[in-house]
Amino acid sequence: MRRLPFAKPLLAFLVFMLVVASFFIGREYRVVERLWFNWHVFWQSDDTASLGLSDYQVAIEGKVIDGLDDNVSALSYDPDRKTLFTVTNKNSELAELSLDGRVIRRIPLTGFGDAEAIEYISPGVYVISDEHSQSLFKVHVDADTLFLDAHDSQQLTLGIDAGGNNGFEGLAYDTKGQRLFVAKERKPVQIIEIRGFPRVSDDTPNVLEVTTDKARNAGLFVRDLSSLQFDERSGHLLALSDESRQILELDTTGRPVANASLSKGSMGLARNVPQAEGIAMSDDGTLYLVSEPNLFYVFKKP
Repeated sequence: MRRLPFAKPLLAFLVFMLVVASFFIGREYRVVERLWFNWHVFWQSDDTASLGLSDYQVAIEGKVIDGLDDNVSALSYDPDRKTLFTVTNKNSELAELSLDGRVIRRIPLTGFGDAEAIEYISPGVYVISDEHSQSLFKVHVDADTLFLDAHDSQQLTLGIDAGGNNGFEGLAYDTKGQRLFVAKERKPVQIIEIRGFPRVSDDTPNVLEVTTDKARNAGLFVRDLSSLQFDERSGHLLALSDESRQILELDTTGRPVANASLSKGSMGLARNVPQAEGIAMSDDGTLYLVSEPNLFYVFKKP
């Protein structure tokens, strides 16, 4: 049988395209990082310190937050008020929620751009992030606060790999270490540490330190980062991914030690969490989560 003269070049071209496609798909979906994580978890000892994400079960699933129509983003637990705070990035507002997902009050935001995250720092002090400009705003909120204007706040703009809708998506704060963790959503996915902002008091030296851990970032197998939560007791960091539908636990060295899926069937979920945008943890270890457009979740250990 006579072979066509272009058969070999065509086959070589198809093999080349398959290799190229595999490379880009593997990089986009962090396949190598995920395999390395699975291998590490398989071999680590059972007594490895972790928060026990696999033990959590959903207690409130997909409850609609009445009064907030859409674009709910981020979540932070206030240990003083025993409430939660979230922001909306469309018609920007700061909303205070009860621990069962009811709106307690809404505070209009002016000049904060695309507000994507909020984090409790100390009594009455919070940080709000603007995703596009990669700006951070220190704000004060008390029982009498009726509105917040960005021009009245202490501000910090970094501009790390700025551009597009891939900026600062999540915040977490280490009270003892006085470190602010900032999650950059993608391109590249990374966690940034900031010391010196916000300033604890006017008496402290105004020294700013911005760092990132390349080894930790390299181990993040998720496609994006939506939110962060720092656990003061263990020193571990929880990283939330919308596109990967994952909660990833990082230990004190930044190494992934555990994860939990936000897909149907995991943690008792009856359906997938559609677009996870914010995670918070209360004093007793209860996990709270919000998903766009306006859904509320609670996860507890039995």
